[in-house]
Amino acid sequence: MTALSQNIERLDGFLTRFRAKGIRHRIAGQDRGGSGGTFPTISPVDKSVICDVARGDAADIDAAAQAAAAAFAGWRDTSAGERREILFNVAAGIEARAEEIALCECWDTGQALRFMSKAALRGAENFRYFADQVVQARDGQHLKSPTLMNVTTRVPIGPVGVITPWNTPFMLSTWKIAPALAAGCTVVHKPAEASPLTARLLVEIAEEAGLPPGALNMVNGFGEDAGRALCEHPLIRAIAFVGESRTGSLITKQGADTLKRNHLELGGKNPVIVFDDADLDRALDAVIFMIYSINGERCTSSSRLLVQDTIREEFEAKLVERVNNINVGHPLDPATEIGPLISEEHFNKVTSYFDIARRDGATVAAGGETVGDAGYFVRPTLFTGASNDMRIAREEIFGPVLTAIPFKTEEEALALANDTPYGLTGYVWTNDLTRALRFTDQLEAGMIWVNSENVRHLPTPFGGVKSSGIGRDGGDWSFEFYMEQKHIGFATGAHKIPRLGA
Repeated sequence: MTALSQNIERLDGFLTRFRAKGIRHRIAGQDRGGSGGTFPTISPVDKSVICDVARGDAADIDAAAQAAAAAFAGWRDTSAGERREILFNVAAGIEARAEEIALCECWDTGQALRFMSKAALRGAENFRYFADQVVQARDGQHLKSPTLMNVTTRVPIGPVGVITPWNTPFMLSTWKIAPALAAGCTVVHKPAEASPLTARLLVEIAEEAGLPPGALNMVNGFGEDAGRALCEHPLIRAIAFVGESRTGSLITKQGADTLKRNHLELGGKNPVIVFDDADLDRALDAVIFMIYSINGERCTSSSRLLVQDTIREEFEAKLVERVNNINVGHPLDPATEIGPLISEEHFNKVTSYFDIARRDGATVAAGGETVGDAGYFVRPTLFTGASNDMRIAREEIFGPVLTAIPFKTEEEALALANDTPYGLTGYVWTNDLTRALRFTDQLEAGMIWVNSENVRHLPTPFGGVKSSGIGRDGGDWSFEFYMEQKHIGFATGAHKIPRLGA
């Protein structure tokens, strides 16, 4: 039996209960059917129905918000040591079910197993990291003044909403939920409607690890009903969202009347700039990895290649050869490097850019084709001969599609890199240290890597500028979002108090 056949057989066992019972909401430790009926979740691998999913509406969100509010005081007042132990148990539970999580995620999203197996373990790492931060999360400062001993502390903000995307749903859910729980908040989670399977697994693991009922609630549904109700609910104090910039704008508007605090991790059209003095073999590997891994469906992908004209021809020739050699196939096959796109809607969006590129005058140097008709597969694609004013250079395609644009000078490269409404990440390849310092100082991006692909270090701030978002994840930045800063002043003596009306 091949590895693919073995993985399909294991997956079939994991999916049995989903097929039999579907996916229901999880509110206050209990399953609940959707007030809005159900909807099917479809596998992009073969377009088959995986199972039915409860469709949440305002009534379901209200029940979940009420449950989160009722559980808040108990979870907030649970000792730091006990909360820490529960989060460690969640991490262990994720590791124990890593294969189930990875296989279900591949079938639900189309992502290749070689990446999703690591994503499940990364989720455990997120919980373990924030568990380690629980004890000092409330630590403050002692700020002495002439008459007062001033003390600062932090307290959890309250029940929060977490809205996560479909591209690497399990890992991105843990990025938000782990620090929220570590801070002492309770959570209402609305996963993306296109990828609901592993959100159900996470809430099960958390409850089995000892998380009290109501501390983590899950309501499935669509943005226009469940998502909107969550953003507008008066008991929800903050919204943490990962997704499109347009949706982030809607979330801000929907939360305005209740003065919601928002953390928005949004889209990107991220540049990778390759200068002619770079280590070109390593740069080539990084360029390919950062756009074609995860099916190109990630906000940090380097979808614009700015390559210096003196090396452009040689670099693009090597790029074409490598791109044409990328293995597109079944996501459960260990040899697969790119699987199918998430849905028919997204497939149609990505493939529409093939004709857009041709009409605008770019060259389709590799790919630009669909693969078969069983699922939503496309060839990894490279556009060359492009300019920065073309739609393929300005719009977030969110697929395995790279647009190459030449430049002559450092100044031109910087202008091209910054000429975008987005500002999430940037990647700079050069062996000139002073150039790297100059360039990164002026590059408009929240995260920049020099001579490296995206290597996420959990204590560092994760987030973007301009239309790529508001706020930061990671380390203490997460606690700044999920907690309120509090000041307490203690008088150190009988200082003079002004007397009015005496």
